[in-house]
Amino acid sequence: MNRPGVLARVAAMDRDELRVRLIEAMRKYAGRVEYSIRPPQWSRGRITRILDRGAGPEVARAIDAARRGDYLGAHRALGAHFESRASRWPLQAARRRALVDEILQTFPHAAADARRLADRILEGRHDLLGYRDVAIGNPPDWHADPVHHRRTPAGFWSEVRYLDPANGDHKVIWETNRHQYFCLLGAAGWLTGDRRYRDGFIRHLEDWLHANPPLHGVNWSSMLELAFRAMSWTWAIEFFCDGAAQDETPWLVDLLIGLDRQLTHVSHNLSRYFSPNTHLSGEALGLYAVSCALPELRQSHARSALGRDVLVRQAAAQVHPDGGHAELSAHYHRYSTDFYLLATMVARASGEAATDTLEACARRQSAYLRTLADDEGRLPLIGDDDGGQLFRFGDRSPADASVSLSVAASVLCDGSLGVRPPSSEVFWILGKRPDVGVRVAALRWPSRVFRDTGYLVSRTPDGGHLIFDAGRHGFLNGGHAHADALGVVLTVGGEPLLVDPGTATYTMDREVRDRFRSSRMHNTLVLDERDHCEPRGPFHWDSRADSRFLTAFSAPGRDFAVGTHDAYGSGRHLRAVLALHDLGWLIVDRVAAGDSAVAADTWWHLHPSWRASVRDGTVALRHSSGVRLGLASTASEVAVVDDPRLCEFAPEYGRVDSSTTLRARQRGAGAFAIATFIPASGALSQPLAIVEAPVTVDAQGWERRAFDIHAGRLERRIEVAFPAVKIQPDGSWPQPCIEELNVCVE
Repeated sequence: MNRPGVLARVAAMDRDELRVRLIEAMRKYAGRVEYSIRPPQWSRGRITRILDRGAGPEVARAIDAARRGDYLGAHRALGAHFESRASRWPLQAARRRALVDEILQTFPHAAADARRLADRILEGRHDLLGYRDVAIGNPPDWHADPVHHRRTPAGFWSEVRYLDPANGDHKVIWETNRHQYFCLLGAAGWLTGDRRYRDGFIRHLEDWLHANPPLHGVNWSSMLELAFRAMSWTWAIEFFCDGAAQDETPWLVDLLIGLDRQLTHVSHNLSRYFSPNTHLSGEALGLYAVSCALPELRQSHARSALGRDVLVRQAAAQVHPDGGHAELSAHYHRYSTDFYLLATMVARASGEAATDTLEACARRQSAYLRTLADDEGRLPLIGDDDGGQLFRFGDRSPADASVSLSVAASVLCDGSLGVRPPSSEVFWILGKRPDVGVRVAALRWPSRVFRDTGYLVSRTPDGGHLIFDAGRHGFLNGGHAHADALGVVLTVGGEPLLVDPGTATYTMDREVRDRFRSSRMHNTLVLDERDHCEPRGPFHWDSRADSRFLTAFSAPGRDFAVGTHDAYGSGRHLRAVLALHDLGWLIVDRVAAGDSAVAADTWWHLHPSWRASVRDGTVALRHSSGVRLGLASTASEVAVVDDPRLCEFAPEYGRVDSSTTLRARQRGAGAFAIATFIPASGALSQPLAIVEAPVTVDAQGWERRAFDIHAGRLERRIEVAFPAVKIQPDGSWPQPCIEELNVCVE
C-alpha cells in the first residue's frame, strides 16, 4: 500500500466525502463479517415486507397469500396486477395487442427476425460485444467468461478482483448478466405467441437467482451492472406478467425480491467518488426509472428521489453546456443520451417536477449526438468504446446511433434529429409508434463548433463529415480517454476514411490496451515517437495532454480551426484544419522544433475498406466498392506502415480487424510544417499534388504558409497564417482578428 498517497488522498477529501466513504466502509465490513458467518440467502417470505399493500387490491391479495405460504398464489395475484395496471414504463403489458399490431403492420418480417434472434439465445449462443456466436450455455454459467474460458472465484462482492485478467474479462461476464437479452425473448414471445421464449426467460431468471445469492460474487461488484439488470427485469415484468395464472413457479415473487435487494445495494454504494461518470448517472437512472415504474415496492419513493437528485446534479456535472458528455467518448456520450431519454419518458409518465430538467439535458445531448454521428448515424470511435448499450431490441452495431436518434426525435418532438425511418427497435423502446417522422431532407444538419467540449464538426453537402478534436484529456482521471490530442476522423462521400482505432480490450492484454490508446494509433502528429501522454493501468494515466482551440469557426462553404496541446510544450505543435466544401480538406501541422532537429510523424489510419499505394508523396486510395480517392502530403517521406500492430482497427470491443496505416515523416529544426490534403471526390484525385510555397512573415508578425494544390483540373493556392510570436499564457493569439487573417483562399 502506498501510505503517503493514501494519506494525501484522505487529506484532500471534504467532510461529505469522508462521511460517505466511512459509512460505506463500515457497511462493507459488517457485510463481510455476516457473509463469513452466515452468507445471505434468498427468502420468499421477504415479499411481505417489501410490497406496499396500498398499491392495489391484487398487491394486497399477494401479500396475504404470501403470509399463508402460498407463493404461487401471490405470484398469480401480482401477475394480474401488472397485466392491467397503468404502467409508467415505456413498454406496457396493457398495450401488448396494440403494440404488436403496429409493429407487424409496419414491419411484416418483424416476427421472423425476432424468432431468429431469440432462438439463438435458447440454443445457448449469444453475441457478446464484438464476439459473435459465443456458446455460453442455456442457462449460462453466470460467473464465467466463455470467450477466454476463465471464471471468477466466489466470495464477498467487494473482494472480487474483477479487473484481474486471470479471472476473465469482466465486460464479457457482465454483458450476459445484464439480462438485456430478456427483451429479445420478450419481443419474440409477443410477436409469435410462442411460449418457449417465456419459459426460457423464467428458467434463466430462476437459475441466476440460485447462482447469485445476495452479495455473492462478481455480479454484485459493480453498481452499474446491478442498475442495468434491474432495468432489464423491469422490461421483463411488462413482457412476461401476462400468463402468470398458468405458471407453476412464483417467478414474480422471486424477481421482485431480487430486484428490491439489488436496488438497495445500489443505493448504499453509489459511485459518487469511485466512478462519478456514466457509472454514477447509470446507477441513478436505475434507481429512478425502476422505482418510478414500481411504486408497488415500499422503498420506491425514497429510491426514486435519490436517483432523481443524482441525475439532476449530474446533468450539470457531466454534460457540458454545448451538450457534450465530459468523458469525451462518443460511445459514453450515446450512453448518457439514452440515460436521459429514458429518464425523460419515465418522468413524464410519473408527472415528475424534474421532467423539464431531465428533458433539457436529453435535448442538449441529442443535438450533440446528431452532430457527432455522420449522416448514416455512425459514431466515430473517439475515446473508449466498450460495446455496451442501454437498449437492446436488435443486433445493431454499437457504433450505430440511428436508433437512439430516432428515439430522441420522437421523445423530443424534433424530427430533424433522426437520420433514418424508425426501426422496430424504436417501437419497442417507446412502447408505441413514434410520434414524429424523420425530416432529414427538410433540414440538413450543419457544421458546428463545440467550444466547451473542444470539437469542430464539419459537414459537407455530399456526405463529408470531419471531427477535429481539440478538447481536454477526458474527465477526472481520464479513465476512458486516449492519447489523441488534435486527432481527426473523416468520412468522405458517406464512407468512413480516417478512423480512430477503437478500444479492443480493457484488461485482458495490457500491451493491446495501451497500444490502442497510444498517439500513433490516432490521426495526429507525434514528435520523436513520443506519445502525448503515458498510461498507468487500464484506466489511469501518468501524464495527460490537454488540447485547446486557438480559433475555430464555421462559415458558408468552409470550416476552419486551429488547435494546440501541451504534451510537447506550449505552442510547439499547432494543427490547422480547413474544410472547403467544394474541394476537400487541408490539414497543416506546424512544428516549432527549436535548434535541435526533430522527427515529426503524421499518422493516418484508414478504415479497413480502403487500400493504399504510395508514389512520389501522393497516396492512391481505393475503396472495396471500387471508389478511388487520394491523399497528398508535403512530407519528405510517405509510406504504408508495415508493422501489423499499428495497422489494426477494433470496430467493437473484443474484435480486431486488419487495416492500412500511413505515416508521413518530416525531419527538421526551427519552424516547419507538414501539409496533408484529401480531396472531396475521386474526380479531384487524379492528378493530385500539394506543394508548399515560400514562407513569409508579414509586418504584424504572422507567419504565412501557402500551399499550391493541384486536384484534378483545379489549381488552388491556400494560405494559412500562424502567429510567429509566442502564444499567450491564456492560450490566445496576438491581434489582429484571426478570422480575417487565418485563411486566404485564392
